[in-house]
Amino acid sequence: MAHFAQLDENNIVTQVIVVGNDDCTDANGNEVESIGVAFCQKLLGAETNWKQTSYNNSIRVRYAGIGYSYNAELDAFIAPKPFASWVLNEETADWVSPVGPAPALTEAEVTARSYYTWDEENGEWDLTTPEGYNPDARDGDGDGIVQEGTPWERPVGT
Repeated sequence: MAHFAQLDENNIVTQVIVVGNDDCTDANGNEVESIGVAFCQKLLGAETNWKQTSYNNSIRVRYAGIGYSYNAELDAFIAPKPFASWVLNEETADWVSPVGPAPALTEAEVTARSYYTWDEENGEWDLTTPEGYNPDARDGDGDGIVQEGTPWERPVGT
């Protein structure tokens, strides 16, 4: 099985379809993109534009998703830009923040289930710690569910 992404006039992926091996291989059993493209065009229109994509990311950097774009210079599918300030790293075909990756979490932040989110307005990473997290939560009613000491605490015996 092979996967092919249909591109619109702006090289934006509009759909991804599965093509059977018999419809994209040559007489020697080798998978050939142009044969798969011809099959897609026969099926969905001669004027349609198709590029092969791969679930295991073996071609075109990553698997194409609806809304992704195809960059011919990089021969890569690019995810939609997450924030206006982010720039494309042409070596990896990934969007990166203008200040680099989020800082590493400390052990205490990991324990507290903290994570970083991007603040587009201020152009920085914000550390977020979920509300209600209590590292000392306990199973006060012996029901096997650790929830006491959190916003979801049940009265004992319910």
